[in-house]
Amino acid sequence: MVRQLPLVEDDLCVARVPLFRGLSRAEQEQVAELARPVRTERGEAVYTAGSDVSQLMVVHTGRLKITRISADGHEQIVRILEPGDFVGESALLTGERPDHHAVALEAGSMCVFRHADVGGLVGRHPSIGMHMLQEISARLGEVEARLASVISGDVSSRLADYLLGLPARRVPGGLTVELPLPKKDIASLLDTTPESLSRQLRRLGDSGVIEQHPRGRITLTDLDALLALSAES
Repeated sequence: MVRQLPLVEDDLCVARVPLFRGLSRAEQEQVAELARPVRTERGEAVYTAGSDVSQLMVVHTGRLKITRISADGHEQIVRILEPGDFVGESALLTGERPDHHAVALEAGSMCVFRHADVGGLVGRHPSIGMHMLQEISARLGEVEARLASVISGDVSSRLADYLLGLPARRVPGGLTVELPLPKKDIASLLDTTPESLSRQLRRLGDSGVIEQHPRGRITLTDLDALLALSAES
């Protein structure tokens, strides 16, 4: 179960969220009064498929993974929520219960709003509704791009696209990125198996396109090759 937290005045959850970024500080403070701060522990189920979730949940710190479980028990990661991302808007718009699970990847906190309060906020501040539509539209675009990649591309092209999308810093010999998730979760995001992902990483390493280091650190040594692979997706 999620546990309620005191709201830290100097670190308003809503101030971090694009959904509320167009509001003044005074308006953000009014919104924060409606928020119920909660804490999540690593591995904790925030909610499960079919739960009666009548709340908009905004990630403040930590990360959540949104997954679906197939009939044979296979977990498919739909997306990863970072600080500032939100979930629960589908139930707000349709009234339907979720068909997915939300699990905390690490200890963190969220700001939770009742759907009735969100409706009132959208009425008073239309920019909130506009930001929500923009986020939903962006998600749909990502889903379409991912589906097209699965249909037309292979694992190597999806992996190249994923690596190129990670935050990077320049080092001698290329760019260094850090895998933000365990390889099994990355494999799920890329619609492949952990074994196939490991094989593709080894092949990229053997061909000099990347260099793998301990603790999930990877140096992208041949960006042109990665870009060429990514373009095949």
